Amino acid sequence: MKALVVTPVKDAVEASLDTIRAVKQSTGRFAYWVFNDFSSDDTKSALQAASEEMDFKLIHLEELTDHPSPNYDKVLWMSQKEALEANVPLIIIESDVTVQPDTIERLLSFAHNTPNAGLVGAITQDEQGRVNFPYLKFKNEKRKGAIETNRSLSFCCTLLSIEFLKRYDFANLDLEKDWYDTHISHKAQEMGFDNYILMDLPVWHKPHGSRPWKHLKYSNPLYYYFKKWFSGKDKI
Repeated sequence: MKALVVTPVKDAVEASLDTIRAVKQSTGRFAYWVFNDFSSDDTKSALQAASEEMDFKLIHLEELTDHPSPNYDKVLWMSQKEALEANVPLIIIESDVTVQPDTIERLLSFAHNTPNAGLVGAITQDEQGRVNFPYLKFKNEKRKGAIETNRSLSFCCTLLSIEFLKRYDFANLDLEKDWYDTHISHKAQEMGFDNYILMDLPVWHKPHGSRPWKHLKYSNPLYYYFKKWFSGKDKI
């Protein structure tokens, strides 16, 4: 295999199954793991059926930890361990993203030809092809192709290079946090790696499809920030 591809899932079953189908229809040689992070029984059953139909490894985190969702630290630690054993890059494709058939191969090709790459992200777009969250900071970017960036990359659809994985141990992640894309983006730069966003490699992103409660940010922002700050959710 040329890569380990992983998708963390927390309910949002239809969006998650769309993501999984797109990955399984992708070209290239890669292993695919899906992490079920304490989803409902209905989602768990749907994922189990999908794993038997489409042949991917399904890991139920409830069988490995009592810690409530999100468990992104465990997803990253287990994925890094497997990627290092296989000596391949890690590609994270989140469960609200739909990739193109050649997305994985193009990420791998770029990383292979860019020896100092740390993180490589595909640009996110909406259904109309407009750059959307979390990469709105690039929406007015006129340059095409690969852009080296000091801005943090999201894990929506991102490759972590094998050289970076060898040098930074995810066992050292801060367990008080929920999300690690900003931290890991900055850590790669601190360690001398270059991070890139690929403006010519779009993926379809349905923002917050994997965490529906975050839609409160737009419909009821006061309640959203209450949940975020006072309920201890969404720590980055």
